[in-house]
Amino acid sequence: MNVILKNSVNEKVHFDNNNGLQLFLKREDKIHEVISGNKYRKLKYNLIKAKELGYNGLLTFGGAYSNHIPAVAYAAKKNGFKSLSFIRGDEIANNYLENPTLKYSHNLGMKFNFLSRSNYKLKTNEDFLDKLRNKFIDYFLIPEGGTNALGVLGCEEILNHNDKKFDYICCSVGSGGTISGLINSSYENQKIIGFCSINKKYLLNDITKFVTNNNWMLIDDFAFGGYGKVNVELIKFMNDFRRKYDILLDPIYTSKMVYGVLNLMTNNFFKPNSKILMIHTGGHQGILPMNKFLKEKNLTTINY
Repeated sequence: MNVILKNSVNEKVHFDNNNGLQLFLKREDKIHEVISGNKYRKLKYNLIKAKELGYNGLLTFGGAYSNHIPAVAYAAKKNGFKSLSFIRGDEIANNYLENPTLKYSHNLGMKFNFLSRSNYKLKTNEDFLDKLRNKFIDYFLIPEGGTNALGVLGCEEILNHNDKKFDYICCSVGSGGTISGLINSSYENQKIIGFCSINKKYLLNDITKFVTNNNWMLIDDFAFGGYGKVNVELIKFMNDFRRKYDILLDPIYTSKMVYGVLNLMTNNFFKPNSKILMIHTGGHQGILPMNKFLKEKNLTTINY
């Protein structure tokens, strides 16, 4: 993929505890300004395959605030593809340029089709997808969130040989691609823990079709009400974390994962003297629309 990456480093997070735990954060959010974190990983081999097969466009799915949508728009622009997205929620079709995520993607040349929330559920229906393939024959189809076998393959490159020393690898889970890649590339001594943004029962099948290892588990106790949901406690946590560590978290995924890890550390979930690696999967673009929403509700915003 025609993108220059910066290095991803593991930063130590100093969190007081009595169990000798050492906590680190892999700064995947630093590898690129736009397609940071797991978005680059998921798109890398999809774009390579699209080029190999001679497609001229990329077609994908996502919500109006999805990190995936602007990432696809940017990657398409940089690599000479057209881009088209099917967006969940036709209620914003007439004013979508008021949405920062969609406006940014639009400015990169992305076109949109807006689906009702009921029709959007067809995004994995093979008959529906076949109709799209026949209608948009020049477009390579990338699923919601970029999670397919090629996306998982890219996420297998997040961990490297220097990460073997960690006992636990923790990540947020949306569509299941990132954690699947981490599971596949993990070592026998490691436990992979996914912190879900939705009820974990909806993710188990999506993950198991990509992995064979059983050294993983999902936790959905820190979803704060579900995908895209936040409350005053989470926003305060994000701002306090930024103030203390000078690390910006996103409100949809990484903030909930980090909150959960620190909670589990406090409650003696991890074995004493363990080394824990959290994966920062980026998503900073979601802060602007979230702050817009919070301001409209007269709530505390995210320090950005």
